[in-house]
Amino acid sequence: MSTSDDTPKKLSQKKYDKKIEHLQAELVAMQEWVKATGAKVIVVFEGRDTAGKGGTIKALTERVSPRVFRVAALPAPNEHEKTQMYFQRYFAHFPSAGEVVVFDRSWYNRAGVERVMGFCTPEETDRFLEQVPLVERAIVDNGIILLKYWLEVSPEEQTRRLESRIDDPRKIWKLSGMDLESYSRWFDYSRARDAMFRATDTSWAPWFLARTDDKRRGRLNIISHLLSQIPYEHIARPEIALPARQDAGDYVEPALPLRYIPAEY
Repeated sequence: MSTSDDTPKKLSQKKYDKKIEHLQAELVAMQEWVKATGAKVIVVFEGRDTAGKGGTIKALTERVSPRVFRVAALPAPNEHEKTQMYFQRYFAHFPSAGEVVVFDRSWYNRAGVERVMGFCTPEETDRFLEQVPLVERAIVDNGIILLKYWLEVSPEEQTRRLESRIDDPRKIWKLSGMDLESYSRWFDYSRARDAMFRATDTSWAPWFLARTDDKRRGRLNIISHLLSQIPYEHIARPEIALPARQDAGDYVEPALPLRYIPAEY
C-alpha cells in the first residue's frame, strides 16, 4: 500500500481530459468491434460507497452509443421479484450479440449490502456465494466476456466525500439514510467484501481491484484495463464526406408565432 510520501499527486484536469479523450476514442473502436463481431460483454462495478462507481460508469459510457452500451442499475426487488430465483431479474438484462451491459451494482448486492444490513439471512448469503462461481462459469461458457471491478476508497477519503455532500445542493440527493448506516459499518463491509473475494475470485471470473482515492486516476486505470481485457481490433471504416444539400427551390421560411426561449446566457 502506498504511503503519503510515495502517493502520486492528484491528476490535473488538463492531463485527465487529454488521457480520457484517447481512451474514449478507443472505447468507440471497441464498440465498433463488438457490433461487427456480435461479441457480448458484461462489466460489473461494485465497491465502497463514494468510491466513484457512478463517475467511472459515466466516463465509460458518455462517448459511446447507448444502443450498444447499456447501463443496468436495478432498484430493490419488488414483492414479485422476491419470489423468483435470486439471479433471475439480472438475467433479463444480459447482453445479446453486439452489446455491452454495465451493471451499476449487480447480483453481488447479496454478498454486500443485503448481508450487512440484514436484508437476507446468513443461509441465503452462504447459498449465494456457493452458486456464484457456477453461474459465472455458465455465463463465460456461453461466450460472454465477464469483467468484475471492485472500487476501493480509504476511510479518510470516504469521510471527506460524504461530508462534501451534506452542504452541496448538487450532491445532497446522493446522501441517504442507507449511506449513513453503511458509513458506520465500515468493518462489517470489509468482512463481507473479504468473504466475497474468497468465494468468487475465480480463474474464469476474477475480481479486479482499483484504488480510487484519486477519482481521475481511478477512472483512467479502470478504462485502460477494461480495454486491455477485450480482444478488439480497429474496424476499417470508409471515408465519409457530407453530401451536397438540396436547393431550397420554392421553400420560404414561414412567419410562424414561435416562442423562442430567453437568451439568458
